[in-house]
Amino acid sequence: MAHSCFRTGLKPSATYNCLIKAETKNGKLSPASISTKFTTNAKGRVLNIIDFGAKGDDVTLNTQAIQKAINECPKGGAVLIPAGTFLSGALYLKGFMTLKVAKGGILKGSINEADYLPMYNNRFEGWEMKTYASLINAGVMNHDGGFVVEQLSIQGEGTIRGGGTPLAKQMIDKAGLRGRGRLFCLMNCKNVELQGLNIENSPCWTIHYIYSKGVNCHDLNIVSTAHNGDGLDPDSSDDSFIFNCTFSTGDDCIAIKSGKNPEGYIIGKPTCNVRITDCDFAKGHGISIGSEMSGGVSGVLVRDCKAGPLLHGMQIKGTKDRGGYVKDVTVMDCALQQITIFSAVNYNNDGAAAPVLPTFENFSFSNIDLTGALIKEPVIDINGFNDPQHKLRNVVFQKINLPEDAAVKITDADNVSFQNVKTVSGKAPKYLAENSVIRHD
Repeated sequence: MAHSCFRTGLKPSATYNCLIKAETKNGKLSPASISTKFTTNAKGRVLNIIDFGAKGDDVTLNTQAIQKAINECPKGGAVLIPAGTFLSGALYLKGFMTLKVAKGGILKGSINEADYLPMYNNRFEGWEMKTYASLINAGVMNHDGGFVVEQLSIQGEGTIRGGGTPLAKQMIDKAGLRGRGRLFCLMNCKNVELQGLNIENSPCWTIHYIYSKGVNCHDLNIVSTAHNGDGLDPDSSDDSFIFNCTFSTGDDCIAIKSGKNPEGYIIGKPTCNVRITDCDFAKGHGISIGSEMSGGVSGVLVRDCKAGPLLHGMQIKGTKDRGGYVKDVTVMDCALQQITIFSAVNYNNDGAAAPVLPTFENFSFSNIDLTGALIKEPVIDINGFNDPQHKLRNVVFQKINLPEDAAVKITDADNVSFQNVKTVSGKAPKYLAENSVIRHD
């Protein structure tokens, strides 16, 4: 079992040596790794937004004052949101800076839709389009590549709070359901860190990053209740690391995406190398891949996570119209309550179809505790596409613990293996296989 830890109180411009050890579930430590040396950055200038005229009274609109501090922040510097409640509209961050929200500080999004104008180009529900800006914005969207913002950090012990449902309703009235901004929207960004914050009350998706690389999200507490209130959405982005986070959301806790139908398939920018570890998923629809996965998704690891009664548990989802692929997914050492693979969903199905059917293949689920699952539906329910060339294939379930009288359902799948899959009393589950080739103990 891998656990993440961080040293605090480090001095600027100082060199440190560290050793890394792994810890088993029984608390036994491995031998130390080879010593690793690193040097901290020099201390940058800190710009307190109060010095730019901001007022933390939960009444004054501070957009211009905060944006001025951001614009004047030198390379390596930080903009500080101190204690207090600072109301703001859309803010635009840049590279080589830190936005820090201090303990007791709240950056609060306005509930007036006009504070998120002008509308700008981004991507939502798989399509590139114009929407309202988000509260926190960085970068400019370009699916042909290139990074316009690098080395950005958003951190602290405080809170970033959106305008929530009241703001969403205004945005929908003016620009439709897909016209809403998010709480965070990062585009064509590289090496971004989001750390330590309470993040809550988005008008729809909470943290959305598009065409980006090296986004690290850790030690976050993400809470949403909005319609489409996803917690975190990596979208056609590489090298994403999500760890030590808690989620309680009104939709998917995490939804890994890569565009929709012909547009997403033609742009063809996959999401690759996503690591989700040591997270707690208290409430939401799922730990999800899809349903917009037309550019492809591969190299996903979910490990040492715990999920409560999510609507669909750990899920991989798409439709026959998506195109693209989901492959090389590993889920291990987790406590879940359901595993689902959907080849049809009853939402976000408008628009033309991609020129090919999607492919779902090469999934591994091991050492999973599903004993807390309800048994009114199959605890494991996996489905491929009803086409001989596009069945779900090459799936392994190994060392899975199920509740008594649990059922496992497999539809339109080939080469699915169940090894040491048992109920709490040591019995085999009931297997319900249709148009599938499976093997089990």
